[in-house]
Amino acid sequence: MRWWDIDAVLALEKELFPDDAWSRGMFWSELAHARGPGSTRRYLVAYEGERLVGYGGLAVAGTDSDGGAAVAADVQTIAVARDHWGSGLGARLLTELLRHATAFEATEVMLEVRVDNTRAQKLYQRFGFEPIGFRRGYYQPGNVDALVMRLSDPSAAADCSAHGAPDPAADGSAAGPTDGQAPGPLNGVQGTEIHG
Repeated sequence: MRWWDIDAVLALEKELFPDDAWSRGMFWSELAHARGPGSTRRYLVAYEGERLVGYGGLAVAGTDSDGGAAVAADVQTIAVARDHWGSGLGARLLTELLRHATAFEATEVMLEVRVDNTRAQKLYQRFGFEPIGFRRGYYQPGNVDALVMRLSDPSAAADCSAHGAPDPAADGSAAGPTDGQAPGPLNGVQGTEIHG
């Protein structure tokens, strides 16, 4: 994701999350930490032709005992246009985020998901995320609770999904391209490009 993607990202964000959409400033702030040698963020966008159809973001935090490599990551956001639900795009975005978590040397990945978003919870469970708790009233202004989930080995999940598992047939999900390469026909997501 780059600054020129923000308008399209905001439009999809407001469509999908009308009550708790991120602001322009929040995306700018995240992107400010996504480039350069000390970067702690990775944000991806998926386009089908000229239309943005999905995006995702990851943040890393914490350091090892030498004050070096990041050891914890957090999936900040994943969003897929409604007409691409069930196409595997969410799994492709998550696969790329886990690859980046591994590149950041994260040893675990955390995320929050609305308790009423069972579609997303099933995706995360297929990748090995396990529920570990709740954050009451996390999503405002609707006062909706968040389910907190953790993945203990992002490298194994990214490797597994890159080879077609976990269970790509469950909803048509499969791993996607890397570093902006356009995929071939992939479970109904032909022509979608992921950039980050």
